[in-house]
Amino acid sequence: MRVLVVEDEVFLAEALQSGLRREGMAVDIAHDGATALECVAVNEYDVLVLDRDLPGVHGDEVCRQTASARPECRILMLTAAGRSADKVDGLRIGADDYLVKPFDFPELVARLHALRRRAGTAHPPVLTHAGLWLDPARRDARRDDHSLRLTRKEFAVLELLLRADGAVLSAEQLLEKAWDAHADPFTNAVRITISTLRRKLGDPPILHTATGVGYYLAASP
Repeated sequence: MRVLVVEDEVFLAEALQSGLRREGMAVDIAHDGATALECVAVNEYDVLVLDRDLPGVHGDEVCRQTASARPECRILMLTAAGRSADKVDGLRIGADDYLVKPFDFPELVARLHALRRRAGTAHPPVLTHAGLWLDPARRDARRDDHSLRLTRKEFAVLELLLRADGAVLSAEQLLEKAWDAHADPFTNAVRITISTLRRKLGDPPILHTATGVGYYLAASP
């Protein structure tokens, strides 16, 4: 899952980024509305975590423009404005969910996963494919009932491949979704992650390379 956190309180934004990265998400940060809109224009985010009271372009305007230009991106307003009228206004202008500060971090994570399942084509909470089993919310992955000890990036890449349902994903697509905006586009991180993931998945091989195109999970081992 790729997330943009839009929060003008630097400490909170960085804490959210760190915490969500530990959950295996790729997380970018914007501290004002104008920067947020620039990020949304050039990157494909699954979820936007959006404060309302932002400097420059107000969070409500960021919400309206994002809902219009990127309807596939889900928006969670994370704000201190907790009156019922505030929540109604936020949902009316395009937010998909609303969480009031202060908040419980596990609840935020659960809401993000719920929003991700609603984004685009509906996805089942648990992903399965040819003996593979992956639960994104619990960060649990197995093959043929054997637990897989995966790093955060390996887990994220495997989730993307499972969601692709056998389609080929390029290195660029994996880099876009599993890494954040600071990832070097010329890095070999994707190739290395694929290599270690393939080894951990074991035999018979199920993760394959389409030479010059990308990577995919075979329909059967």
